[in-house]
Amino acid sequence: MSKLTTRVLATVNGPYGTKQSAQQLAALIADPSSAQAHNAAAFAFFSEIAPAVQLAFIAEMNVDEAKAKAVARQFSDLAGYPLHLAP
Repeated sequence: MSKLTTRVLATVNGPYGTKQSAQQLAALIADPSSAQAHNAAAFAFFSEIAPAVQLAFIAEMNVDEAKAKAVARQFSDLAGYPLHLAP
């Protein structure tokens, strides 16, 4: 596991007591149902991870960037404030 992935997982799992793997998180951030389910790990990714790190994780995990941005927009709408990947 890369340092980047370790850092991302520590940020999204630690505060929420979740145990998402890198693959699970990658799937969550590209799945619209994550926003509908108010998934804490996915929201933490979009709201607590630095924008450059978000993009690097998306690339490293081969996540469809357009899908991740669509999920970020859903979370942004739910949260009521802009998120970096939600233009």
